[in-house]
Amino acid sequence: MTHLEARGTTTAMGALEEAHLAAAISACECECYEEEEEDDLVEGDGEAAAADAMEPAVRALLLGLGEDARREGLRRTPKRVAKAFRDGTRGYKQKVKDIVQGALFPEVGVDKRTGSAGGTGGQVVVRDIDLFSYCESCLLPFSIQFHVGYVPSGGRVVGLSKLSRVADVFAKRLQNPQRLASEVCGALHASIQPAGVAVALQCWHIPLPENLKCKTLQGWISTSHSSRSGVFEGESSSFWNDFSALLKLRGIDMERDSHSASIAWCPLRSHDVPVCNGHCKKATTNGAISPKSVPAPSNMVSAVSSMLLSLGEDPFRKELVGTPQRYVQWLMKFRACNLDVKLNGFTLNNLSVYQSPAGDAADHRAIHSELHLPFCAQCEHHLLPFYGVVHIGYLDGGDGEVIDRSHFQALVHFYGCKLQVQERMTRQIAEAVYSVSHCGAIVVVEANHICMISRGIEKIRSSTATIAVLGQFLTDPSAKARFLQNVVDTTGLAV
Repeated sequence: MTHLEARGTTTAMGALEEAHLAAAISACECECYEEEEEDDLVEGDGEAAAADAMEPAVRALLLGLGEDARREGLRRTPKRVAKAFRDGTRGYKQKVKDIVQGALFPEVGVDKRTGSAGGTGGQVVVRDIDLFSYCESCLLPFSIQFHVGYVPSGGRVVGLSKLSRVADVFAKRLQNPQRLASEVCGALHASIQPAGVAVALQCWHIPLPENLKCKTLQGWISTSHSSRSGVFEGESSSFWNDFSALLKLRGIDMERDSHSASIAWCPLRSHDVPVCNGHCKKATTNGAISPKSVPAPSNMVSAVSSMLLSLGEDPFRKELVGTPQRYVQWLMKFRACNLDVKLNGFTLNNLSVYQSPAGDAADHRAIHSELHLPFCAQCEHHLLPFYGVVHIGYLDGGDGEVIDRSHFQALVHFYGCKLQVQERMTRQIAEAVYSVSHCGAIVVVEANHICMISRGIEKIRSSTATIAVLGQFLTDPSAKARFLQNVVDTTGLAV
């Protein structure tokens, strides 16, 4: 095969791959739109009005980020964001009594005089209930693992699913972990009237992008909280000791994790002392204003306040004062920018496109790789973060020069810290690397999407992997296989 034929084949295969990618994205978006349109047909007038009030606010946020709300990918974002917030706060419209009513049953197979599940003194524990809630300090979703126990009284037990559903009622409100534990405990005690209730929960809050260490929960802010009532109260309660022992069977040690309750929960809480939404007293260091205290654009802060009102919340509630500003500060980390980034002498910016380099890429070169590069991006469809790691492989141009890891981390940060979709980000990184390597590039992105857990789908442990392949990696299956095996071999060693 001649040099021209090889180059033409590579270009054609790249074009074919691009066509498949575009078709896949188009199909996904069509499915998403169809699902949303179907949902719109059944929502009530009140919910539709709330969505209508939120959508202009979301468009104002997009404008403040320097985006064009009319471009493809953002066109339906206001509707998606409104629906996600509405789903995530549906607990405001739910009542515990409607859930528990009719779900209390007489115990079977025990003496009516004892009234204890499993015999005198027994308790029921449901563990590992995976939920999510919205942090009231910054409006970002956080993951929860609930554990609920109770001791029946009066010879009655409650359907096990109701424990999870009651917990979900309070999780689907703007929350902080300790209040969430207390509210679930109090509501269960009042509604099923047991001898006592115990609630333990573990929560994980996404950190600032620059502090995210990897795609797992390492680097996340974690905390554990509990709440007790009735026979579970008291330091020497045997019921609480039994509850703790049953959690330890699942590797959960509340005593060991209790120190985390004193750790600052929301990473977006600055040193400012909020007075009202949009206005803060500035924290100072040796007389200088802290960079964290720079106020967010007032029009964007006002837009978030109107979103809170649409959800039925009071933006001036004590716990929500300062929340709009924090949420805007988070979004501004992903604003559109025209900054350049240099990779081994090649300047990239947001206008850079894939260029097929000159030279014969058909010969075998050494495979270089940089693996487990952490990132955090913002989904442009739902304005929710997705985070994970990027694995990059490339073939050198024959000079043996290796690109420093810091340059690749800067490249990942450049394409990640903006409104994105994972498929596009994967392709953009691959094209940038190929423009420098001139021989071949392969990029794998593994990510967890917060939108997969916080808008009705609730696929807590799902993850998404995407791959982009260019140059010699397209025509040499063995090179691709060696790179992917290297990723597998080092996955357990990543920190």
